[in-house]
Amino acid sequence: MESSLVKDNPLLLPVNKEMTAYDGFITVQERDFRLRILLPPDRQLKQARLHCCWQLKHLLHGYEHIVKQRLQQSADLVNFILELKTVLEVGLKSRPECRSIPPPQYYSQLILEMETLGWGKLLFIDTEFRTLRLKAEDSSGRQHALTVKLKSKSTLEQLHSQFLLVLESLGEFWDVLDEIDSKTWILEPERPSRADSMRRIAIGNNVSIKVEVDPRHPKMLPECCLLGAEHVVTPLRNKLNANMHMWNPDSSVLHNLRDVLEIEFPSPATHEKSSFSVECGICYSYRLEAEIPDQVCNDPRCGQPFHQACLYEWLRALPSSRQSFNIVFGECPYCSKPITVKMAAQKA
Repeated sequence: MESSLVKDNPLLLPVNKEMTAYDGFITVQERDFRLRILLPPDRQLKQARLHCCWQLKHLLHGYEHIVKQRLQQSADLVNFILELKTVLEVGLKSRPECRSIPPPQYYSQLILEMETLGWGKLLFIDTEFRTLRLKAEDSSGRQHALTVKLKSKSTLEQLHSQFLLVLESLGEFWDVLDEIDSKTWILEPERPSRADSMRRIAIGNNVSIKVEVDPRHPKMLPECCLLGAEHVVTPLRNKLNANMHMWNPDSSVLHNLRDVLEIEFPSPATHEKSSFSVECGICYSYRLEAEIPDQVCNDPRCGQPFHQACLYEWLRALPSSRQSFNIVFGECPYCSKPITVKMAAQKA
């Protein structure tokens, strides 16, 4: 029961070992309500006590008898929470602000604004006529979508025009990334969106460079991080440091990276991506959730890649390994040569 309760209500958790006290939040219609449930030692719902936040008390006003009835009849806590959510949904729908209907002038104005803007730009409108999604195209022909909540004092045409101005201000940024995406093999992100400013570009087998492009200054030298075995990465890092003065802000990022690193990036026209997608030597998969192997054995005769999390767990389990601060020292699972890995950062 506890696993099902936590799965359906991840914000409502037991606070004691006996599982007789639960505290947290339940979510109804994207709103969170604070709730504390105290069960008797036998965990029977009939004697349970509820402590609610004032918003929840206000919402349940007039439904107290139904809540008590559900406590008496529900088979377990999971079913009671489900019943309580149903009651809350009814209460939310009965609130005046949820029941109000805009005046006819609202719809007339909406139709007038859409006729001015052009119906061809409408991608979606919800059933309550409160949220629209509008199509927009920048000067390079890239398609974008603008979501509008119909509460603004600005007209749809004004909002659409403002959105186009923002798109144009980011045009050079997207030009830089589009060139990188079309002429190199991108290892991360797997499916980049227009909001992604980072690209991990394949250089060779188990060697790549991660660049973070600044949307405000897209042609300036980006933040760079070389990934791979040290005997391969070190010469590239030395070239990057030595040739940094050669960076030309009038050229594209990709062209500058080629000149500074003195390399040619593998492209879809000359290489298969499978040659860069080497599986982790521990879990035997390429992608572990969203991560790809980014740790490599430094021995030139080995060069086996690993996921950071996999290598960390492997080394930590070895009796011969040792840890200093957030770095674990051990031996490569394949060639037994010395290898180190940083503790994986905890995700928020």
